[in-house]
Amino acid sequence: MNILPKTLMLLGSGELGKEVAIAAQRLGCKVIACDRYKNAPAMQVADLKEVLDMSDPKILKDKIRQYNPDIVIPEIEALAVDSLKELEEDGIQIIPTARATAITMNREKIRNLASKELGVKTAKFAYASNKNELFKAAKNIGYPVFIKPAMSSSGKGQSLVKKEIDLEQAFQNAIQGARGKSTLVIIEEFIKFELEITLLTIRLNNGSTVYCSPIGHEQYNGDYQCSWQPAELNEKHLKKAQSIAKLITDNLGGVGLFGVEFFISQDEVIFSELSPRPHDTGLVTLISQNMNEFELHLRAILGLPIPEITHQKAAASRVILSQDIYSNVSYKGIDKALSEKNTKVFIFGKPNARKGRRMGVTVAFDETIEKARSKADRAAKNIEVIQGNINSD
Repeated sequence: MNILPKTLMLLGSGELGKEVAIAAQRLGCKVIACDRYKNAPAMQVADLKEVLDMSDPKILKDKIRQYNPDIVIPEIEALAVDSLKELEEDGIQIIPTARATAITMNREKIRNLASKELGVKTAKFAYASNKNELFKAAKNIGYPVFIKPAMSSSGKGQSLVKKEIDLEQAFQNAIQGARGKSTLVIIEEFIKFELEITLLTIRLNNGSTVYCSPIGHEQYNGDYQCSWQPAELNEKHLKKAQSIAKLITDNLGGVGLFGVEFFISQDEVIFSELSPRPHDTGLVTLISQNMNEFELHLRAILGLPIPEITHQKAAASRVILSQDIYSNVSYKGIDKALSEKNTKVFIFGKPNARKGRRMGVTVAFDETIEKARSKADRAAKNIEVIQGNINSD
């Protein structure tokens, strides 16, 4: 029999971790939120909070052993992953597994697993740790190419390079945008695709796999801007995406929700990226599904059943971005955004802002994808991030 509550420790407390914490507390669980800075979004709703350098192996191990949680849920890439393996061997459950976390936080490892070990179709790619290797790889693959850090998240450090003269700057951007101290970059073929999707894939403790309806999304500089569900996908492409997602996640093992990204062209389904946790494009599920991605993640982690996943006819999300730097933030226009029916606003609660930082999201549903997207876009456009009271907590 499954006994609750459990004590969960989040390693990373951003907006996705915040929703995981809320979902966990609704099931009576205790949440310890950890991050590198104070007052991170998940800390604002957690039972306990800790500020620490999670890339330091000793600090991370000592803090986890201090609390001895039932389950550790990594939410970011900048972690001392070798420490997680050691803790897992000591009997602490790591979600989905310590190995999966180590592989997926590193583009080199997950790309090698998918392409070389499992034979999955990916974009052409190569690695470079210096400028000579960079120039050679880009020439072999052919322009345009993407230059990305081997270790990063949310599109940080990513550049689209159309000609050789821009390679050196792209290399520097990738190094500066990398998580940790990695100097390895990936040179990746530019894929002409018709649609980019996320397939939320859930591994359960009985060994079965369930999927959400595919989520279409658009990115800018590698960072999610809007998403919609369900994405229009023919049955052949959907089955192929599901089979690839299952192949990779079965190899990674463990339980929980994975965000598996694909490029869809007229003839091919091409694997792009994978996150072993709820995905930013999946924020649309806060309005689109009977169980959102965070609730599904928690059910899988805690061994609870998922009888059926249903969704609205059409739903969409649009991010709320800051247009400037603010040491404290407030928001104008939330009342306007909420004036339309079937629209919701989620403010992440980040304590400060920089230009282009994601501060919240609007979600909406309607009769068609076009109407839902327009509604979410209008709502986000109505909300302005402004300077708040510098003395407020």
